[in-house]
This record gives sequence, C-alpha cells and structure tokens, in this order.
Amino acid sequence: MRTRLLGFTTAVVLAVLGAAVPAAQAAAVPAVTGPTCIKGQGTVEYDSTTGLYTCIGGTYDTELITAK
Repeated sequence: MRTRLLGFTTAVVLAVLGAAVPAAQAAAVPAVTGPTCIKGQGTVEYDSTTGLYTCIGGTYDTELITAK
C-alpha cells in the first residue's frame, strides 16, 4: 500500500512540475516584434516551411517574431 501511495504522489508531483516548466520558460522569453527587430539592425524574414517570422541579423538574430 505504501509503495502505491508513494508512486502516486511521485507521479502527481512530476505532472505538476512538468506543466509548470514550459509556462515559466514561455514567460521568460522576451517578446521580439517586427519594429524591435528592425531597430536592432535586423530584417524580418518569413520561413515558409515553418510558417513563422524570424529576425535575421542584428541584435535579435535568429529570434522568432512574436508580434507585429
């Protein structure tokens, strides 16, 4: 019985931590906008394979554009 309780508790703790880590990482990512990329001497380029815009060159080189 103790083994099952310990296993269940461990699974719950890992599930909670697993759900919290991506949210914390997403909150820590700075938002790079198109105008911010251009001010940093970069250019905004569209990648048709991923469907995402990326800042190329400058201060924010290879960072995804998160807003217009």
